[in-house]
Amino acid sequence: MGKLTKNQKIAREKVDNNREYSLTDAASLLKEITYTKFDSSVDIDIRLGVDPKKADQMVRGVVTLPHGTGKDLTVLVLCTPDKEEEAKEAGADYVGLDDYIQKIEKGWTDIDVIITMPTVMAKVGRLGRVLGPRGLMPNPKSGTVTLEVGKAVKEIKAGKIDFKVDKFGIIHTSIGKTSFTPEKIMDNVQEMLQTVAKLKPASAKGTYFRSINLSSTMSPSITIDKNSISGIK
Repeated sequence: MGKLTKNQKIAREKVDNNREYSLTDAASLLKEITYTKFDSSVDIDIRLGVDPKKADQMVRGVVTLPHGTGKDLTVLVLCTPDKEEEAKEAGADYVGLDDYIQKIEKGWTDIDVIITMPTVMAKVGRLGRVLGPRGLMPNPKSGTVTLEVGKAVKEIKAGKIDFKVDKFGIIHTSIGKTSFTPEKIMDNVQEMLQTVAKLKPASAKGTYFRSINLSSTMSPSITIDKNSISGIK
């Protein structure tokens, strides 16, 4: 492990690893322990009591954060010509089909989200080898395969995110920026957790929310007291 910087040492001293913080305290503390010169992302790690190897315990969903992610996401819409204007008016950064498919096949992935239509998924499907490992493959469950491409673009730009548990049963995603007020961070965390709570598989036994941790880029992790959050168990 590399040597800690002075600011990293100060940040670690402010966090008690043996304590579970209320969401209110955690949101305020997070801003105190962030020392990056750029606007760091606020990340949440949610460890769930599920077995992702079982199909009926795969937790995946979408959530529209009340205050967005703080990121200006780059959106590509792969659609038929009749939908191009709709996508552009909604704010898509790139719009097209065959030309962008060819670019992606050659390795271009300078985008955050891809939205497409059911009618062209046969063409888009062959990009799975490139897009799959990068988490960019459109999926009907996340709302990125739809005939309402304009609506999908607007929702993504407004702060709609797709999430799922990894092979260890953990959801890891960004829910804002450290420039957000503590209140905005709290609102986004609440919305995220309440959405995950609604997705609890019927077959999941025991404690559903095992642990919840909040951190920012390069900051220590803060453990959240589940009892301080309404709507979850």
